[in-house]
Amino acid sequence: MPSPAEAHGAIQVPGSRTWFCYQDGRNPNTGAIEPKNAACSAAVAQSGVNSLYNWFAVLRSDGAGRVNGFIPDGQLCSGGTGGPYNFTGFNLARNDWPTTHLTAGRTIQVKYNNWAKHPGTFSLYITKNGYDPTKPLAWGDLEPTPFDQVTNPPANGGPGTDDGHYYWNATLPSGKTGKHLIYSVWSRSDSTETFYGCSDVVFDGGNGEVTGIGNGGTQSPSPSTPSSPSPSPSNPSSPSASPSNPNPGNGGCTAMYSVKSAWTGGFQGEVMVHAGTAPVSGGWTVNWTFPGSQTLAQVWSGKSTVTGSLVSVKNESWNGSVPANGYVTFGFLVSGATAPSVNNLTCTSP
Repeated sequence: MPSPAEAHGAIQVPGSRTWFCYQDGRNPNTGAIEPKNAACSAAVAQSGVNSLYNWFAVLRSDGAGRVNGFIPDGQLCSGGTGGPYNFTGFNLARNDWPTTHLTAGRTIQVKYNNWAKHPGTFSLYITKNGYDPTKPLAWGDLEPTPFDQVTNPPANGGPGTDDGHYYWNATLPSGKTGKHLIYSVWSRSDSTETFYGCSDVVFDGGNGEVTGIGNGGTQSPSPSTPSSPSPSPSNPSSPSASPSNPNPGNGGCTAMYSVKSAWTGGFQGEVMVHAGTAPVSGGWTVNWTFPGSQTLAQVWSGKSTVTGSLVSVKNESWNGSVPANGYVTFGFLVSGATAPSVNNLTCTSP
């Protein structure tokens, strides 16, 4: 039976470990995950490359906004172990994660990726003075109440793109110096699904610069005291390792791709076909292109046709209807892959 549609997203400013490690590791030419940062490499060694292809999915479907007492000490950054993917490598107690440089007491513009859009509340916690990043993160290391909390902030772009995001201005706590960690919690108001994330920061007078990605260079920061831009219409998707498609509006569908497993010479993928606020009742078609010499080997829960690099998958007779705010899935196997990626993912319905 279809389940409620899953949201997906992760904080990007200040960036979470999964988002920064995805940037650090993804080869822009092949789409392969090849971590350079030592902490990111250790996380991938423990959790596998799927943790970065699915960087936006540190979630608990049964979270219901719960924090202390629900996620065990030492497992905060992975959202515990009850989510759909293995993110336990991102709990590693290290001081060499990619880091955002900030100034205490300053206002920054927070950006939270909206890979899927849903209403809800975003809460930001911060570690207490004396935080030691080389010890496993426990709830007792965090200030007991959020320093910032916002419900249903505006959005720019998305869903289903690296660039689409919610945004809002937040004033950082004063009196903070040195290394700290910002813990983000996104609790949906239309389901119990909750997202968790760890962002490593240092209060050293910085203006949002990021270090530790790639070979240790510094990324250009986002403005630390911005004026909020006006939301823009959703943009079509661009090719990426985890492709996407435009907002379904009230009556269309969207498709969300994830990697289930990968090996030398192939991978297994899954596509979730989402309905918007109105149901899909006349069937659906999902299209994508392969970036290289990949070959579609098998599809289940859908009917496929292949023309060159273009793949089209239509619904079976029994899963052509998708309830409002719900989804159905289909899976597939690919051979001859240099990386588990697809491009230009779209979904259409009559």
